[in-house]
Amino acid sequence: AVAAFDSFRFVIKGGLAGAAVYVAYDQGLLGSGTQGAEALKKAQAALPPAIQEWTSYIGWEVRTVQMNTLPSTPKFDFSPSDSWNKGVQTVMSALSVAPTRACEYTVEGWKYVKDLVK
Repeated sequence: AVAAFDSFRFVIKGGLAGAAVYVAYDQGLLGSGTQGAEALKKAQAALPPAIQEWTSYIGWEVRTVQMNTLPSTPKFDFSPSDSWNKGVQTVMSALSVAPTRACEYTVEGWKYVKDLVK
């Protein structure tokens, strides 16, 4: 009985993970940086109405008087493609100098060991 329950949990978790990957792919989040930026803009536009609908569905009242007194949300000038490209360039730069650095550190290590042995 426990094995069946564990199998059921595994299937449920796998299904949720698969659904999350499908939704991310369907919305363009796994595509290019431009597609990701467009998906982010769509999410930013859709989120406030969705929250309003959800709060009215569960019975919470959002008072418009209080909402009008809150400051507006800041606008971010963020480009996922630029950030992604910068990260890829940094990683590739580090990987390109890794063999040279490894040789330098090895030589320094051997010098240190030789000095200790003397």
